Amino acid sequence: MKSIYKSSLFITALLTVVLFTGCNKYLDVNTDPNRATDANMTADLIFPNAAVEVAALQANAYWSATSSNFASNNLIHLNRWMGYWGWPGDYAVDQEETTYNINYSSSDGIWSRYYNTLFDLHQVQVKATASGDSVLAASSIVLSAKLWQELVDLFGDIPYSQSFQSDTYQNPIYDKGTDVYTALQGNLDKAIVLLGGTAKNSFSTTDIVFGGNITKWKKFANTLKLRILLRQAETTYKSTVPTAELAKIAANGGILGSGESVSANPGFSNSTGKQSPFYAAYGKTATGTDASSTARANNFFVTLLNNNNDPRLSYFFRLVGTKVVGTTYGLPAGNPKGSDCSNIGAGLAKDATQDAWILPSFESMFFHAEAVTRGWMTDQTALQSDTLAIKESFAWLGCPASAGISYLSKTVKDLWAATGTDVTKQVNFILNQKYISLCAVDALEAWSDYRKMKQATIPATAGDYTLLSVNPARGSNTIPSRMLYPQSEYTANPNTPATATKIFWIP
Repeated sequence: MKSIYKSSLFITALLTVVLFTGCNKYLDVNTDPNRATDANMTADLIFPNAAVEVAALQANAYWSATSSNFASNNLIHLNRWMGYWGWPGDYAVDQEETTYNINYSSSDGIWSRYYNTLFDLHQVQVKATASGDSVLAASSIVLSAKLWQELVDLFGDIPYSQSFQSDTYQNPIYDKGTDVYTALQGNLDKAIVLLGGTAKNSFSTTDIVFGGNITKWKKFANTLKLRILLRQAETTYKSTVPTAELAKIAANGGILGSGESVSANPGFSNSTGKQSPFYAAYGKTATGTDASSTARANNFFVTLLNNNNDPRLSYFFRLVGTKVVGTTYGLPAGNPKGSDCSNIGAGLAKDATQDAWILPSFESMFFHAEAVTRGWMTDQTALQSDTLAIKESFAWLGCPASAGISYLSKTVKDLWAATGTDVTKQVNFILNQKYISLCAVDALEAWSDYRKMKQATIPATAGDYTLLSVNPARGSNTIPSRMLYPQSEYTANPNTPATATKIFWIP
């Protein structure tokens, strides 16, 4: 779990050294001023790159300010498992992925990226704390909490308490997922307190997430606190309400609302190596060609939205002629070629300079809708909060509100009425609407809801299409419920659990 500094940080550090070396000051001939070292890698230099990497993880994309290599990330498979994307016919389907026969090497890349990014954020916290910059340290804690929760959601028990202490712990223990979740709540409480300190003058520039807006950082922390609680809603909090934690959220300013997306943008531009991560991976290259030849609409999702006349479909995917054309996931032969089926739409891949999302506003609003439906919050009705979240999804995609009048005024209300007074059905309905909104935005969140609610958040079929892969060699009738620990951990860390147990919040 050792980390390397990103190449962009070396260049930034180099520029800093050059700029702050005055002409009237002799250089120490024994010191290379062009070499980035731990001494000149300050928290302010590390944070922006780490924030972009958090967004790149979210986008299932690779990003480097000095590299033209944009490659798909290991979690891209979740967009296909969740029925959003499929393979075009001019590519052979991935046998491991479409048969759900994952192995211990499947997770090496994602495990390393998460821990590398967490190490950088840890360095920000350590260095910012040492220099008295409590606000920057707090911002790093908040971003870290998001990634730590996601690691638990992917793998279950993980190295946490002894991580990044290689001088003391060469083989860190695996902490229980429940203990990590508890620790994260405490960390977020600490971050909110630290955010009440005085920010450095440079914070508004260093903070490429909120531009120095402390109120939004506190809301982001609260939003993550609520996400952690809701993930346990069918287990830890099945028969009780986390009243104390909900009271903290309310007392500290509540969660993110309309127009309050979490995103990073250090100044993306339409040139190679400087485009926004999602656009670079799935939109257009700097020369105007399609960046991805494999990310195509899935017939399951296309049919699901067409059945309800959901106008967002053409914002998620490009039209081929007059309609969105999908592919069947796992079909060994017979899918249309990439040029004949729908690529990623302009609602997601807007332009090269777009903000790199970390947690969109509508996702936070769906957290609120679920909390209201469960009776945890009472400021709105469940249908009101769900409708507002769906409207926010429209706005975030750039889909005019007028296009969704019929969908919101009739389809959503009719579907809601069909749930009666059954809270579980109502929660599943809200999470289904959230699932639709999360297409290619946060497939990990959709997968987590799917597992939490025993697969009831997504219909098993849509028209003639099934959510499951149709690969004849498919070895299971269920989508995997967790990722396996990477082979690299079994090789390097003897504390790695021998068996992969069920993640604690899955009923």
